[in-house]
Amino acid sequence: MSTSATNTEDKKRFGDFIVSPLPDATFGGLVQLTNGGDANAVVDAAETNPDALPSALYDAQGFLFLPGMGAISDDPDLLLRLSRLFGVEVEDYGKTLTAKNFVHETVPEIFIVSNIAPAIRQPPARPDPPLTENNELPTQFPHRRGWHTDQSYRRPPPDVSLFYAVIPAPEGQGQTLYANGFAAYDALPAELKAKAESLIGIHVMPGSGRSEYAVRAGETPIPLEPHQQPQRQPVVRTHPVTGQRALFLCEAGQMDWIQGPFVGMEPGPDGDGAKLLYELMAHYTQPAFTYTHNWGQGDLVVYDNRSSIHAATWYESDGNRRQMWRTTTRGNPGPEYDGEARSWIPKVG
Repeated sequence: MSTSATNTEDKKRFGDFIVSPLPDATFGGLVQLTNGGDANAVVDAAETNPDALPSALYDAQGFLFLPGMGAISDDPDLLLRLSRLFGVEVEDYGKTLTAKNFVHETVPEIFIVSNIAPAIRQPPARPDPPLTENNELPTQFPHRRGWHTDQSYRRPPPDVSLFYAVIPAPEGQGQTLYANGFAAYDALPAELKAKAESLIGIHVMPGSGRSEYAVRAGETPIPLEPHQQPQRQPVVRTHPVTGQRALFLCEAGQMDWIQGPFVGMEPGPDGDGAKLLYELMAHYTQPAFTYTHNWGQGDLVVYDNRSSIHAATWYESDGNRRQMWRTTTRGNPGPEYDGEARSWIPKVG
């Protein structure tokens, strides 16, 4: 069956899948099987026509939502099978220095995000104030903090992530926010776009003592091993599949606020580089470029790390359980990374 998209008003067909625009969003697609079915049927159809869902992802500006995938909770291999369609390699977290308590016991390609033991990862703090002047959930930086793209502190950085709700947070809490880097780049004012084109960001792993929060608090940075060193990434990337230009940067937690956040600019949280980052992030996370996903059990989203950022929101963790599974694919970061060894793997000998 052809993977080319067929329009039916606002809907498009990719193989056996119908993709509709996400309600209340300017990007992204809602994915459904033409004849219905659970996660088993979705995965079978996707494997029969392996280009269908990746084509839908790129057509939808790097974000897909697949509801009703609850069968994954009982058969996590379904998530792995689906993930393999979006990249030449699915990361095995058991082999990439990830703490064991965050790795699924039987499927090491699944990273666990949860407040349930043994993972025990607490939610971010609530924004202050918790709502905007319009009584809405804040999305725009710096009112909303925590915007990032997965593993930006690695070279080469990853391609696509799949995020699945085993146990979602209570209704109205624990949302995930997504922002479209293509649209944000296209809408940059000419002067700011010219600045961004030549910028190089300095990214670093969380917990290194080099975040904005840590620097402002006067913390002593931890010594970094050779495979933990800050990594330089272009602030504007050309998507290797679509050829579109997109912003690629994070904010406080994954940028290096001692050397950076940008190469060649005044470093530190009060330097010229920080001021420019704040300006870019405030632009990137405007409501016009963002989507808020309210999780239901069995929801699965697919997002392209090469062209989007996301942020977690607060939920009441006392007395509530939340468990999410994530897989990450890699292998097509773009020609600027050709031939590079993986920065995060220690050299032997």
